[in-house]
Amino acid sequence: MYKVKEIFRSIQGEGFNTGRESVFVRFTGCNLWNGIKHNRKNAICNFCDTDFLGTNGKNGGTYNVEDLVDEIDRVWKISFSLKQKNVILTGGEPLLQVDKQLVETLKAKNFHISVETNGTIKSNLNFDWVCVSPKDPKNWVLKNGDELKIIYPQNKFILKDLLSLDFRYFFLQPKEDKFVKLNLNKTLQYCALNKNWSVSLQLHKIIGVQ
Repeated sequence: MYKVKEIFRSIQGEGFNTGRESVFVRFTGCNLWNGIKHNRKNAICNFCDTDFLGTNGKNGGTYNVEDLVDEIDRVWKISFSLKQKNVILTGGEPLLQVDKQLVETLKAKNFHISVETNGTIKSNLNFDWVCVSPKDPKNWVLKNGDELKIIYPQNKFILKDLLSLDFRYFFLQPKEDKFVKLNLNKTLQYCALNKNWSVSLQLHKIIGVQ
């Protein structure tokens, strides 16, 4: 059984695939923060901007594999499209729950499968797109994929050293905290001076969609 916070259709707001129509499946739970606000300060990832606690979001619940894939397919079909069906498995940390059975069942429904992970869990599942966004070098084990996204600034990472890793694209995304404007300026400046890094902005928040 899979515990899911929410399932909704929107556009990808971040990284290389910004603007792509997708169904988002936000899995409950994370191994870097328990999602409880008063524990945030002492969490490994203490700047998370996502609610992944519980199963009370839109279309959230506890699903078996067939029901979950049927629900994902239903949400995709809410709005007619001739584009490739795309699902983004996110969280929290999706690899705490996502398994071979789910991936294969989604493939049978002709979904292009993307995963967004914090990189703390190794995986050999047959994803079509892997975005890794590590939060601490000490527990980062999945060091290959399609895109590497670093929330910036973080002083835990030496950015120039990360370029040797097996990723196709490298992104910096401004940290969303009380210094968000300063963080944005620092991100723009760094990417302007280091062309191997690109800026990732949260487009969905800028245009006001989920």
